[in-house]
Amino acid sequence: MAGPAPGTPPPDSRALVLFSGGQDSTTCLAWALAHCMHVETIGFDYGQRHRVELDCRPQLRTLIAQRFPDWAPRLGDDHLLDLKLLGQISDTALTQDKAIELQANGLPSSFVPGRNLIFLSFAAAVAYRRGLNLLVGGMCETDFSGYPDCRDHTMKATQLALSLGLDTRLEIHTPLMWLDKAQTWRLASRLGGAALVDLIVEETHTCYLGDHHTRHAWGFGCGHCPACALRARGHTQFLAEGHAA
Repeated sequence: MAGPAPGTPPPDSRALVLFSGGQDSTTCLAWALAHCMHVETIGFDYGQRHRVELDCRPQLRTLIAQRFPDWAPRLGDDHLLDLKLLGQISDTALTQDKAIELQANGLPSSFVPGRNLIFLSFAAAVAYRRGLNLLVGGMCETDFSGYPDCRDHTMKATQLALSLGLDTRLEIHTPLMWLDKAQTWRLASRLGGAALVDLIVEETHTCYLGDHHTRHAWGFGCGHCPACALRARGHTQFLAEGHAA
């Protein structure tokens, strides 16, 4: 069975987007709305320190529907699942008040073991019930923190397992897999122009520490955590290349 398909899905696809309220998932939501017939969203409350991202989700969905009328009819229901048990069993910098640092195994302390595998399993169950055939996620192994559950091989293996386990064809699309952060900003610009780039800057949240008060040119965040550093560096490169919104 093939892995996550390159390029765009068939126009009659019915997608479920893993939508956290951050830059990457908002770009993926725009990508799905631009290419799919019907799009629903799913989010997960797993006790993350940056839970403020979940508070951004309803406003983002509302503004996308308002500012992109061609996409609005395709935007369907939202689903928010309580997965706090994941946070309870995860001793990580994303679920506990501890420093983000490199661990002895080479992974950052922000790695939540099994997170994407669990997210995709629950998303697949919802997609199955809702008659959706496409899962869309912002996983990326170009600009990322070394998380093994963000790798393309992991997505291919997960797609195969879910399709076999559900006895139905379920595709996982990862539009950002081979993009760096500057290219992710550029993709948002191509999909929705200045309006989408501005929306991402003003309304999304990516900072691991949950700082949604400090405003930078690229959006809100502490400015120091790995998520902020990637976002800031990509935005600077995006502007320098003449793709400013």
